[in-house]
Amino acid sequence: MTLAEQFQVAATESKTLAEKPSNETLLELYALFKQGSDGDIEAESPSNPFDFVAKAKYNAWAELKGMSKDAAMQQYIDLVARLKG
Repeated sequence: MTLAEQFQVAATESKTLAEKPSNETLLELYALFKQGSDGDIEAESPSNPFDFVAKAKYNAWAELKGMSKDAAMQQYIDLVARLKG
């Protein structure tokens, strides 16, 4: 199975975890997924200062800037595997 296929399987499995991960882990999952699928963030920071969720997601993804898609995919796969137990 290729890395991209493993990534898609992990993405599907992440939606069926027995327990909901912490907000910090959810942000990590989001950022690794976006970096693995889209690469470096290109969008501007959210303009609404009260949209804390969008700001947190933006910042989490922006922190991964420069990480290769393959590295992000592998880290995402590993994180989902750890969460599955």
